[in-house]
Amino acid sequence: MEQEMFNHRTDLSQLSQAVEQIRQQLSKIIVGQQNTIDLLIAGLLANGHLLLEGVPGVAKTLSAKLVAKSIDATFSRIQFTPDLMPSDVLGTAVFSPKTAEFQFRQGPIFGNIILVDEINRAPAKTQSALFEAMEERQVTVDGHTYKLTEPFMVLATQNPVEQEGTYRLPEAQLDRFLFKIEIKYPTLEEEIEILTQQHQQDTQHQLEDVKPVLDVKQIIALRAVIKSLFVEPKLLAYAAQIVHETRENKALYLGASPRASLALINSAKAMAAMAGRDFVTPDDIVRVASPVLAHRVMLSPEKEMEGLTTADIIAQIIKKIEVPR
Repeated sequence: MEQEMFNHRTDLSQLSQAVEQIRQQLSKIIVGQQNTIDLLIAGLLANGHLLLEGVPGVAKTLSAKLVAKSIDATFSRIQFTPDLMPSDVLGTAVFSPKTAEFQFRQGPIFGNIILVDEINRAPAKTQSALFEAMEERQVTVDGHTYKLTEPFMVLATQNPVEQEGTYRLPEAQLDRFLFKIEIKYPTLEEEIEILTQQHQQDTQHQLEDVKPVLDVKQIIALRAVIKSLFVEPKLLAYAAQIVHETRENKALYLGASPRASLALINSAKAMAAMAGRDFVTPDDIVRVASPVLAHRVMLSPEKEMEGLTTADIIAQIIKKIEVPR
């Protein structure tokens, strides 16, 4: 099997160059948060949707905008509010006096990169408007189905559920996000650097300096390269065992679905490619395990009362499973 891996080497030079350029552009404005930056790039390359969570003011929206500006593709922003309707997202049929017929007017969901700001400020009815688009890359309105243009990626931000005026996202919707990225407060040193940057030049001017690194065709090509990366059978079994353990663990009320297993492997491939490797290692799987799984499982009420998090339980599961050699 190892011989097969070395007989099919994949050229990752273009991908490595693009990743480094995006990292450099994001690092100019986002101070620290290196893991967040890597997860944003990995999500883009793995053809996944991303959910960014954090308290107001920790650069969730800015991070999403920076990713969008690094790509030469169509970009839409939707601000979710309690009064937002599904038609405001998907589009609606409008009567045309010229033709005396109804014509479909596309909503902001018709784009390549869609920033959904504060997704959990809108009620479930509007959140559900994203279901079909995120999973099947299409939208059905009034019995007509409209295909979305590839690449299609949703970057959503949300405030913690404890914040006033937020709604918890349904489990079925959370399962459609490849990663949930938790953005923490900066350290004291990082905050001093943020202040130093911002008092010299405001964020808007910094954003104008960000140039596209990849176009639509290049993204589609790079995604195909990552899809073709080698994964040893024992690593497929390792990923499956991690996901299976979430269903058996008594600390979890709800385990992860098979969609989580696929997400684990696809994102591990992206991490491997970003590291310049055309094969996956156990470390790649471990690195993405929490962002892939933490939002797909639910704690039992007892463990929740103890103050544990789903990330804590996932870390325990990984520690318990023997790493393939």
